[in-house]
Order: sequence, then C-alpha cells, then structure tokens
Amino acid sequence: MSSEWTDPRPMSPHLQVWRWHGAMMSSILHRASAIICYVALAIVGLGLLAVLITGELPLAGLLFSPLGAVGLFVFVFAFTFMALAQLRHAVWNKGALMAPELNNKLSYAMIGLALGFAIVITAGAAVL
Repeated sequence: MSSEWTDPRPMSPHLQVWRWHGAMMSSILHRASAIICYVALAIVGLGLLAVLITGELPLAGLLFSPLGAVGLFVFVFAFTFMALAQLRHAVWNKGALMAPELNNKLSYAMIGLALGFAIVITAGAAVL
C-alpha cells in the first residue's frame, strides 16, 4: 500500500512539520516536573523513615554537597513550575488566555519564573 503513495509530504506529521513552541515545551516540562516531584517525595519519605528508625539523617554528606544543591535546584524548579502550570490550568478552565500567541508567551514566562525561583531559593539555601 505504501508503494501507491505519491504525495511528497510525509504520511504522518513529524519533526518536518511541527516546530517547537512554548506550549509544547511547557507540556513536556509539566510531565517531567510531576515525575521529579513524585521521586523527590519518595526520597524525602524514605529519609524521614530512616531518621525515625535510626535517629540519623542518611547520606547527610551528600545532601549538603554541591550535588545536593543541584538536586535542590532541580526539585525547586520542578515544584514551582508545576505549581505555575496548575495555576495556568485553573485560568484555562475559566476559558481565559487560550490564544496561541499568548499561550506561548505565558509558557516561556512560566519557565523563566520557575528558573528564577529555583535560583533564588537554591542560592538562599547555600548561604545558610
């Protein structure tokens, strides 16, 4: 059946057709943020359980190292981005801010705001 295909365009749209835009990036980041937050919640839960059982914080040296700061940055970015995305979804449920151009600008603003929050909070934690 594919030998009868004479149209030069692809049979299904792929990267040749779709271009990256803010809403697409925001959607992917929202899914990734949810996964990161669930993994972080599990790690914190297991850490609290270990503190309850042993009285000591497991891997405290790793937690307060530069690698721990990177982990904090990733978690804070994921958490704040997910919170901003949920706020945007609440606005969308009212039928507002649905225009594609505005949606893309809002998506880029959410990413920038989440990065800003993550930088400030991680830097503040490093000072402490």
